[in-house]
Amino acid sequence: MRRIALVTLVVDDYDEAIRFYTEALGFRLAADEPRPDGSRWVVVEPGAAAHGTGLLLARAKDEAQRGRVGDQTGGRVGFFLHTDDFARDHARMTTAGVTFLEEPRYESYGTVVVFQDLYGNRWDLLQPAE
Repeated sequence: MRRIALVTLVVDDYDEAIRFYTEALGFRLAADEPRPDGSRWVVVEPGAAAHGTGLLLARAKDEAQRGRVGDQTGGRVGFFLHTDDFARDHARMTTAGVTFLEEPRYESYGTVVVFQDLYGNRWDLLQPAE
């Protein structure tokens, strides 16, 4: 095994999720393909090329899945977005309207702040210590 290629994130709506991840977080849209069942294969990735793990944005199909939108990790930080320039990305995300749940903090492992995506899933924006 070489890497985890995709992680599924259950969303309410493909287009609003694409807008959030591409415009607010600066991800790139790697795939948006219709499927025979009416769903779509939607993948967003951070960065200019596929070097890390992408997100498969999967629209909730039933009540059980809709109940998980925004709470896919039980309220814990479930996603970790690394940056090489914390100040730049924090400022850009703030301007784009991303909701931060705390002030940035400086830990032994790096500079970090918790934010939530448009559905309430918790993420860390993290610039690892050198």
